[in-house]
Amino acid sequence: MNAEDLGRVATRIAHEIAERNHGLKNVVLLGIPTRGVPFADRIAVALTDIADQPLTAGSIDIGMYRDDIDTRPRTRLGPTNIPEDLDGKTVVLADDVLFTGRTIRAALDALADLGRPSAVQLAVVIDRGHRELPIRADFVGKNIPTSTSERVSVRFLGVDDEEGVWIGEGASP
Repeated sequence: MNAEDLGRVATRIAHEIAERNHGLKNVVLLGIPTRGVPFADRIAVALTDIADQPLTAGSIDIGMYRDDIDTRPRTRLGPTNIPEDLDGKTVVLADDVLFTGRTIRAALDALADLGRPSAVQLAVVIDRGHRELPIRADFVGKNIPTSTSERVSVRFLGVDDEEGVWIGEGASP
């Protein structure tokens, strides 16, 4: 996928979010750092255009909620920025790649500490399968079957020097 494809994915998912939720009245959009945040920002821009009302995406850091914190390299903790109260709202989590489901499980745990949404939905750029937990995305840019040894890299300008999706052993272009 290239930059143009990523733009189309964000626009399509924004339309799907607006349709499923009958507008944006009670929708809160939160990106999961690192690359879920620019994805959420793009969805928010598209939703603002669609609904003709401003929507600001926030972010929710899940670093301290991971169940594999002792087994993976330490990552820098990112900001949690919740644009409004979550109680009774529909929270749409945005992330780049859905793989085992463990990142989303951590995000759900973090959400539980921040409020009580009425519903949680998930938007991802890529769903690559290989789930270890019973989690599925509500909004998917592209389903890509992969082997567990392959790596999927989604890159966004602003975080990376290039934009697109790459699949491979190293996953950089």
